Amino acid sequence: MGGGAVPIGLGGFVVLLLLSWATGTNLFTLLGTDSQPSSAGTSGQVQSSPEEEKLADMVGAVTKDVQDMWSERLGAQYERTRTVLFRDSIQSACGFAQSATGPFYCPADRKVYLDLGFFDELSRRFGAPGDFAQAYVIAHELGHHVQNLLGLNARAARDRRTGEESASVALELQADCFAGVWGHAASERGRFQAGHVELDPGDADEAIRAAGAIGDDRLQKMSTGHVMPDRFTHGSSAQRIAWFSRGMESGDPRACATSATTTR
Repeated sequence: MGGGAVPIGLGGFVVLLLLSWATGTNLFTLLGTDSQPSSAGTSGQVQSSPEEEKLADMVGAVTKDVQDMWSERLGAQYERTRTVLFRDSIQSACGFAQSATGPFYCPADRKVYLDLGFFDELSRRFGAPGDFAQAYVIAHELGHHVQNLLGLNARAARDRRTGEESASVALELQADCFAGVWGHAASERGRFQAGHVELDPGDADEAIRAAGAIGDDRLQKMSTGHVMPDRFTHGSSAQRIAWFSRGMESGDPRACATSATTTR
């Protein structure tokens, strides 16, 4: 977490849960240049499917929209980044990552990494389908980028604990809240066109279901049958829902301050 070379994202406990699950997605052809909001990581020339290309378009469109909002909020302090799409594995500035890692933000190169197969897992394994659920994942990871730019990762870099009161949980909940802030802004504009996908603000419940689906307590229960609060890294389902909802209802990043962070 923080400014060190440690991935931040929805991975956490998901890493352990997904290690044995194959995504079955294809490698992507290059989607764009460094000036574009998303690009693909690939180790071979494999033709992407129409479904993958549609999803890649959505990722790029949501990435751009979220960053446009933060540019408006933070002005020159905001530095745009990219969402890097990959299949199976990729080498980031934070080290080697596999699809089982789940989506993550790398502070070292300030990029979001995403295996699109995770969205299929989000729907099938975790019971959280829908376009707004997918958009929430992207907005959450970009929330970590905002934290990095604002220097909010410093305490987490020093505090390597896990548990309900850890800096790691505080940062993850704030990123959920930041995702809600974007959801609020998108809702104010009405129906949002993301690539080939229309995001209806009325579908925000999809994001709430996704936040609840990947709470530490639920993931621990699914994998071990037990809940271990002292090993939380991202927060419980109830906490994740509450913090996303806080951002969605207020639309104000200042409402996202947690015990381990401060906001502008």
